[in-house]
Amino acid sequence: MPKGSECMKLTDDEILNREFDFSKAIKNPYAKTLKRQITINVNAESIDYFKRMARDTGIPYQTLINLYLSDCVRHRRQIDLSWTQGDADDSPRPQP
Repeated sequence: MPKGSECMKLTDDEILNREFDFSKAIKNPYAKTLKRQITINVNAESIDYFKRMARDTGIPYQTLINLYLSDCVRHRRQIDLSWTQGDADDSPRPQP
């Protein structure tokens, strides 16, 4: 192992390769299903709904939102985009 200032010249990859044997490493089979952090604006009513459900189930609300979205993807659910004006707060609401 290099000493002193010689260590400063090594890249992270060089240090890892000297310390660990990656010759038998396998690719992470779950890499495609890893989560990505995003920023999204969600109305308070929706967040409150999932937070209540989280309280009732003991599952974090972010996990519940992710489970719901994953279910939509898995079942190829389509959103109804025909909107009408809401009644109380003038926010758009899907038509029945």
